Order: sequence, then structure tokens, then C-alpha cells
Amino acid sequence: MNDPLENAELLAFTKAVDAQSLTRAAAELGIPRATIGKRLARLEARLGVRLLRRTTRSLLLTDAGESFYRQARIVLDAVSQAEASIRRPGDPISGDLRVSLPPMTGARFLDTIAEFAEAHPAVRLHVFFSSRMIDLRREGYDVALRATEVLEPGLVARTIARTSLVAVASRAYLAEHGEPRRASDLSHHRCLMGFARGELPQTHWPIGKKKVALEGAFFSNSPELLCRLAARGRGIALVPAVAAAGYVERGELVHVMSTLLRVEGRMALVYPERDLVPPQVRAFIDWMVARLPPLFAPGSATQGDARSEEGSAPRPSRPARRRARA
Repeated sequence: MNDPLENAELLAFTKAVDAQSLTRAAAELGIPRATIGKRLARLEARLGVRLLRRTTRSLLLTDAGESFYRQARIVLDAVSQAEASIRRPGDPISGDLRVSLPPMTGARFLDTIAEFAEAHPAVRLHVFFSSRMIDLRREGYDVALRATEVLEPGLVARTIARTSLVAVASRAYLAEHGEPRRASDLSHHRCLMGFARGELPQTHWPIGKKKVALEGAFFSNSPELLCRLAARGRGIALVPAVAAAGYVERGELVHVMSTLLRVEGRMALVYPERDLVPPQVRAFIDWMVARLPPLFAPGSATQGDARSEEGSAPRPSRPARRRARA
């Protein structure tokens, strides 16, 4: 009968899968690459199956590896929760924390993360910026910030703020091309498009209660870039209201089809549902919920208004803190 699996082997395996690289996984664990390779080989020999196919550029899970990865994550989460359950009050919060965030470039937003790292130096933060809709459980992330009303099964959401997508263009563009009034008018305009779920170029915009197919003139997953192009008179962009707020206030952009071309949503922190949330995850969520709402308020500098980004994020007002707990 085989000996029980060691946590070190499970950790080496899950880190290798998450990092898609033995070298990166070894660096995150603080061990030599050769050591992680030996642990993986020992794990596969003990199980009697191949878990990973290794190529010169990537690691690919086998069918057995896919199934084993899901169970390994459950085991490691259970160990983390068991350790957390006996943590004494006053003990410093520690452990790994993997966070997925959209590509926000505002200094105040980044300062909020930096201040958390300063307040909890024993927490090893892994912050990944991407507009891709990552699979938290499959890819081993603890928390993600998302602008969506859709929530996959097994996830919990803490709302940061209500948000909306708005269509904007420059006055010069509208003076030259005319202002669209109906969905059909957009076929005669340059539409600056984003990416659906952060991965595929958009092909439709939601107008009223319908999705209208459009021929995009430009595509980017950066709301800031879309706003800049629109401000230069290159077309009409559909972007988060908070991204366009500074441009609208300065008169560089104006709203287009504001009653039809507007999508309401929310910005939320999402994380896997667990009986016991690890302390470092809970601390990060509480920290961000207490500080982020003002950054997503109309006129905030989240998306890079350089003239109002000096200093760190202000402490939220009492009403903001009450809303954050809702």
C-alpha cells in the first residue's frame, strides 16, 4: 500500500499547474527547480499515472491530472483552513494570496493594494492584472475584482459599487459624422470595441433590450485606450462610466445615445465559497471593500486623471462604509 501523499508534493503539483512553469513554481515556493521536478516525479510514481505533459514551452494536464488537480486544491484549502482555525488573536496574518484584477492604472487604486502589503508584510501577494475572466477554482486564485452581474456557481460576491457602461465620443467626431439616434445609425459610425469576457473581440453592443451586431473599427481591452482614441475623434467607444468620467468633465468627450446605449452593472470582489475563508483572504477583501467605493464614484481618478492622482486613497466616509458592508 502506498504511503499517504505529502503536502509538499501536492503543493508542488498545484503550483506548477497554476504557474504553467516549473521555474516560476519553484520561485514562488522558494525551492530549487530540481526539487520541484523530483516532487512531481515522486507524486506521479506514487499514483501510477501521468499527471502532466511537459513541453519545451508549457505544462499540460492529462485527464487524470485535471481530476487530481481539483481534489488537490480541496485538500490544500482544507489544510489552510485547519491552520487558520487555531490561529491565536493577535497573530500576524500570513500565507499566500493570489488576486486577479482588471488593468486599472490609477495611482490611488494601486496605492490601496500597496498599503495592504505594508500593513500585512507576512502575506505573500501574487497580483495578476488581466481583463480575462479567470476561473478562480481551476486557476488557483483567491479573489478577483469583476464588473459583472453574472456569478458562477460556488462563488461569493462582495459589491464594491454600482457601475455602468456608457457610449462616448468627441464633439469634433459628432460634428463631422453626425450623432446617432437609433441602433441602425451605428452601422455608419466607427465603433471602438472592447473584448467580450476580456478574451474575444466584441461583435455586438447591447442597445435597449437587444444586442446589435456591429463592424468594429478598433479593438482593445483597455478602457483608457478606447477613451483616448475617442477623445482624438477616432469614433464612438462603449466604456465603464468611471473610465470616461474625467474626459467628460474636461469636455473632451460627451455621452452618446445615453438613454439607449447604457448598461447597468456592479463592481464586486468575488471569491470561492468556503466554510472558513483563510485569514489573508478575508483581510484583503475587508480592506478593499472599505477603501474602493470612493474610487469608483463619478469623477474619481481611478482610470488615470493625472491631475488628481496624488497621494493615497482617502479613508471612506461613514456612509460609504455602511454601503460596503451591505
